[in-house]
Amino acid sequence: MIPLDELIDKEGNVYEMTCVAIKEAAIYSATDKKKEIENNGDKIVSVVLTRALNDEIEYREEDDKEA
Repeated sequence: MIPLDELIDKEGNVYEMTCVAIKEAAIYSATDKKKEIENNGDKIVSVVLTRALNDEIEYREEDDKEA
């Protein structure tokens, strides 16, 4: 289940958080983590969004590279 109330109430850069969640979901989908999540009856996007909303995903911004 997607935590819509938390998503609506989230303060900060929601766009950035969503981008991080999308990348994290892609990583989960390409690994054994996908099977683990699905075996628990959960969906990858729901798990990742919950983790992102709870600030459980660590990331860093990439430096802009000049061409």
